[in-house]
Amino acid sequence: MVLFGIWIFGIALFIVIISIRQINQYERGVRFLFGKYRGIMDPGWRLVFPIVHSFERMDLRVVVVDVPDQDAITKDNVSVAVNAVLYFKVIEPKSAILEVEDFRFAVSQLAQTTMRDVIGEVTLDELLAKRDDISKRIREIVDKASDPWGISVVSVELKHIELPKDMQRVLARSAEAERERRGVIIKAEGEVIAAQNIVKAASMLSKAEGALHLRTLQTISEISSDQSSKIIIGIPLEILRAFEGKKR
Repeated sequence: MVLFGIWIFGIALFIVIISIRQINQYERGVRFLFGKYRGIMDPGWRLVFPIVHSFERMDLRVVVVDVPDQDAITKDNVSVAVNAVLYFKVIEPKSAILEVEDFRFAVSQLAQTTMRDVIGEVTLDELLAKRDDISKRIREIVDKASDPWGISVVSVELKHIELPKDMQRVLARSAEAERERRGVIIKAEGEVIAAQNIVKAASMLSKAEGALHLRTLQTISEISSDQSSKIIIGIPLEILRAFEGKKR
């Protein structure tokens, strides 16, 4: 009898040991009893008896989904290929298990169709200039549509926008023209500033007696230091008269 009791105790202990399941801090367990939902298992050691119980682990960390290239047509009928990356996490483990067969696949497909729809609502210029706003719009739509699945979409980022070759050439020419236009404007502004400085300098020299003559002599001295060429300069009469006055 004692031996039978030990044997029963050993079997019970064995069943308990093999029934222990560890739920990590970043996980939750969805428990079922004979296939029927029986609650959420919190982190720690939990008993899941074979045959009677079953459970599904659910990772609550942020999941990263790479959305592949999607061919879309913008509002102004330009064909583009766009890919993105989607960040989401499970906030309701029960819904993620009971309401959708494969929530990862479902969210990925939803993001692809939403991205094509949103791109079709904007022009190419808006797509290129307002990428953050478009990403936010996609996130809001996917987040709302995935609420019944217990999913929260954290962020959507458009990674790459590929344009047709002819459109790339058009944009390259436009960018080059814009750079040339800015260069012309900067050069013109520099010439205006230089002209203003010359006017100011001339005004100052004209007000100071003898300053213009001294500047002329300084220029002649600088030019004469170069022995490689001959330069003929017309000297203002005022300077010659100044020397003539000194001789007298």
